[in-house]
Amino acid sequence: MTKIMKNRTGLTTAEVVELQLQFGKNVLTPDKHENFIRKVLHIMSEPMFLLLIAAAVIYFILGEPRDGAIMLIFVIGIISIDIIQEWKTDKTLNALKDLSAPHVTVIRDGEEMVIASEDLVPGDLMMIYEGVKIPADGIVIKCNDLQVDESSLTGETEGVWKNVKDKTESTDDYWRKDYCYAGTLVIQGNGIICVDKIGAATEYGKIGVNVATAGDELTPLQKQTGRLIKVCAVIAVGFFALVGVFTYLNLTDHTPGPRLTESILSGITLAMAMIPEEFPVIMTVFLSMGAWRLAKKHSLVRKLPSVETLGLVSVLCVDKTGTITMNQMTVQNTWTPEGDEHTLLEVMGLACETDAYDPMEKAILAYCDDHGISKETLFDGELVNEYAFTNELKMMGHVWRRNEKYMIAAKGSPEGILSICSMTSQDRELAWNKVLEMSKEGLRVIAVAAVMLKSESEIPLSIMECRLNLCGLIGLADPPREGVKEDVEMCRKAGIRIVMITGDNGITASTIAEKIGMEHKDNIITGDMLNDMTEEELKEAVKKVSIFSRVIPEHKMRIVKAFKANGEIVAMTGDGVNDAPALKYADIGIAMGKRGSEVSREAADLILLDDNFNTIVETIKDGRRIFDNIRKAVGYVFTIHIPIAFASLLAPVLHVTPSALLLLPLHVVLLELLIDPTCSIILERQPAETDLMERKPRDSGEKLLNVHIMLKSILQGITIFLASFGTYYVTLAGNPENASVARSMGITILMLANLLIVQVNSSENDFIFQTINRLIKDRVMWIANIGTLLMLVIILFTPLSGLLKLAPLSPGQFFGSFGIAMLAVLWYEPIKLFHKLRKG
Repeated sequence: MTKIMKNRTGLTTAEVVELQLQFGKNVLTPDKHENFIRKVLHIMSEPMFLLLIAAAVIYFILGEPRDGAIMLIFVIGIISIDIIQEWKTDKTLNALKDLSAPHVTVIRDGEEMVIASEDLVPGDLMMIYEGVKIPADGIVIKCNDLQVDESSLTGETEGVWKNVKDKTESTDDYWRKDYCYAGTLVIQGNGIICVDKIGAATEYGKIGVNVATAGDELTPLQKQTGRLIKVCAVIAVGFFALVGVFTYLNLTDHTPGPRLTESILSGITLAMAMIPEEFPVIMTVFLSMGAWRLAKKHSLVRKLPSVETLGLVSVLCVDKTGTITMNQMTVQNTWTPEGDEHTLLEVMGLACETDAYDPMEKAILAYCDDHGISKETLFDGELVNEYAFTNELKMMGHVWRRNEKYMIAAKGSPEGILSICSMTSQDRELAWNKVLEMSKEGLRVIAVAAVMLKSESEIPLSIMECRLNLCGLIGLADPPREGVKEDVEMCRKAGIRIVMITGDNGITASTIAEKIGMEHKDNIITGDMLNDMTEEELKEAVKKVSIFSRVIPEHKMRIVKAFKANGEIVAMTGDGVNDAPALKYADIGIAMGKRGSEVSREAADLILLDDNFNTIVETIKDGRRIFDNIRKAVGYVFTIHIPIAFASLLAPVLHVTPSALLLLPLHVVLLELLIDPTCSIILERQPAETDLMERKPRDSGEKLLNVHIMLKSILQGITIFLASFGTYYVTLAGNPENASVARSMGITILMLANLLIVQVNSSENDFIFQTINRLIKDRVMWIANIGTLLMLVIILFTPLSGLLKLAPLSPGQFFGSFGIAMLAVLWYEPIKLFHKLRKG
């Protein structure tokens, strides 16, 4: 450790590898990997697979081992699809987990780099700053105004000031002032810590904190689909008994044994058709793949349920600086009462941190440098004392000793600085008029003041006790991001209200709001006004106010509560330690990935990797698209299961012999091989509909399956059933000898209708040719379509047709089936046209 302490360049790559082998990962408990066999058994315990296996066993009992073996091969095929899909989902979720894992800045090989916190090793030099949750125990080797909240370990709520070892008084206290602990929170300042202990060896690890991940809570959609599956399962059991009885009564020419097994087989076929086991797959795949797609667009989802909530957002509360604006400050204007700009520049530079990380301070120091005042010239004195910036006071100051004289240099909001300046009422009015004038230009106005002291004993204890002289004002520009105006307009059309929350003054915020086309830009509530409002008054006020200025993080919670009390679904952005409660309370908490604190990121549902307003809007759009596609997938599952179920239900009623049925269990499995990828892969990829961001946010209480979707699915399902079963029944003509050809035509219609129904239902507004045109370059869609046709050719025109109890079709029969399938599905296109004409 002593070697590392002397070496400020940090560990070398070779040393890191060696230490990782010795100490392992910086985690309290290692990840537990689920056993592969257990996963397979879990999938096989699904009702659908139990039915399939039961059907295969019955085939063997009936003395038809070939059919039983084919059945088992298909079962293995479907299980494989599910396992592969689950593996891909797990891989996606693990990748998202890695992306959202806590990170820390370290010095290695003499360079700063960001690494995952779990990769820390003893001896690492980690850099910590305000808002960071410290990931390991370590010794303070350098710090600047470093204050840490250690309440998670000690129970003491008051922040602890940290110092380097040489400047710390020795005490017998267990908790050291020159040491930082894992699990504690930096609430002010910054520092460099030499890592001493990691993982379970830390004080946090010793306490035995329960860090086991809690089981994932089911989302509202998953609960809805779970209920749907249970209802369908109950209905399936009822129909299973009904069909079994009907079949048993029809088979008077069979002996009791085969009669019973044939009846059970017919019942199983219907039960398989009635249970929409694809629903859980849809939920898992759509939410996880949706989260992955969002991550590729710089929006990292930390909690999967938030993917479905995104489409509900009706109010979007955002920070002005860095989200709406570019967060690239430049000094645009200066004003001094006496015309002494050099003194103004010198004082405002001295009021900045020597290691500036704030964009505003960087802009000020760059402006000083451009005017011949370098950092070396500015900071050549001794920093005697600091008045730290607080959200309440919104100002800060430094006390410098230069040439045996003492100077207090302060900067901050005009309200704060002017309140501690000695000036006449006339001078004060002049200054306020200038503040107003600069604010109307959209500039962020900072006031600068100073005073010279004769001795160190005259230095006040707090900045509020100072009596300063105003040096002047600085106007900084932070222009709106490119494209924000268009994004705000898109939100307006989508029924999403934009609310700007800023620590800046109201006039500057209003000017920016006007530039980007925000509504209610002239109605402003300040932090002081918020303090004087009751919850009921605020609840009424937020109905017409979209700008909150001079707001501190504690106010955000009240703003969110007021909107939620009015029935709004609120998304809230935040980046600071104190933003965490508001982010937690909002329906969607959005943390800033670039400038956000680790605490705000932990509290959020979503992390913006680029801090861009456009990313928020695109994320909401994608949330709507994901929910839309889930609905389409659920509707599709109902639609495609109806003809399968009705065919199994109606055949015994029409006295069709079991051997001549349209669908044997074997064929239901065959169709499942088609249905599973369609609902979980093809429909998940569907692009957003053209009018998606022109609709109002959906109601949070709205059911997944509403009356419109249910009615549409039933009508489409019945139409496909009539087309497939009708063709089969007419071709069968009551003669079991025709069963193979009749079955082939019916199944061909079902498979081709499956292809077409996806394209027709891709949009409620766009026609099928528009959908195909949008997806013309999608390779997965081409693979799916060609794969379906290839599968149809293989089962009809190869020796496999005999094994599957099918027969090759003549060209007339094949293309006739294709035409019938088109009629069975494309009838919905004129209905789209009718709705378009009615809307237009």
